[in-house]
Amino acid sequence: MLRLLVALLPTLHSALRSRRDLVAENLALRQQLATLAGRRHPVIRRADRLFWILLRRFWSGWAECLAIVRPDTVVRWHRAGFRIYWNWLSRRGGRSGRPSLPPEVRALIRRMATENFWGAPRIHGEILRLGFDLSERSVSRYLSSLPRAPRAGQTWTTFLRNHRNGIAAMDFFSVPTVTFRALQVLLVIRHGRRVVARCAVVANPTAAWVAQQLREAFPFDSAPRFMIFDRGAIFSSGVTATLRSLLMEPTRTSYRSPWQKDDASHCTSSVQSDRTCCSSLRSDSFFPCCLRGAAPSILA
Repeated sequence: MLRLLVALLPTLHSALRSRRDLVAENLALRQQLATLAGRRHPVIRRADRLFWILLRRFWSGWAECLAIVRPDTVVRWHRAGFRIYWNWLSRRGGRSGRPSLPPEVRALIRRMATENFWGAPRIHGEILRLGFDLSERSVSRYLSSLPRAPRAGQTWTTFLRNHRNGIAAMDFFSVPTVTFRALQVLLVIRHGRRVVARCAVVANPTAAWVAQQLREAFPFDSAPRFMIFDRGAIFSSGVTATLRSLLMEPTRTSYRSPWQKDDASHCTSSVQSDRTCCSSLRSDSFFPCCLRGAAPSILA
């Protein structure tokens, strides 16, 4: 009796299923029999793959009767087929990828880069002003493919190296005190022998205070030819006028380019990194005085 019930269970299960599922299952089983007929190992052809891709698309129970391959394999076929389809659809309209830059735009970018030594953001802004619609990434990609400028002697790094003895730089950085005050330190350094010409500390610096520190840093016509500083608001027109009165040429760095200040940037970053390690603080430097909360008038 038990054997009879076990034999009747598949028949009862088939009777409860829809005709659509039965037809799909019969097609799946017949296709596998045709693939395995007369072969020791199944050979999966393109027609077989297409059959299982379509069957998976229209019948949810396809994995229950699958025996010749794994269900994950059919899923991989399905995804590969859609990848091929979308590649064909995207290339059907013509040339694939982004459109190339017009020759006149490429010539203009090349001229701006070689004559002015501008970067991609500056060139992109000038190109947009002229009415050309392209992204900054396209400009940077084209600049990377250009050969290096033959006039390498005109770069900023070469300018710093050739005129080192006639260059000074100034920069600000902040230091905390024991009483949780924030003091601002003005550092003026000569690039020739990396001598600190002026190091002054104040709680609230002003343009007039910076101008006075510059006068005290370069007395008796000892000022170099160039003074390099960033685009901070404190370096206003009053500071630049003081520099010109000292026969110095004020030279501002580019936006977000602290490396152009060379030694001044290295000194300020070194001092700020040394703040976290007390063992690296030397007693002959100005920084321990700042930690002890010395008055700005003493250090200025």
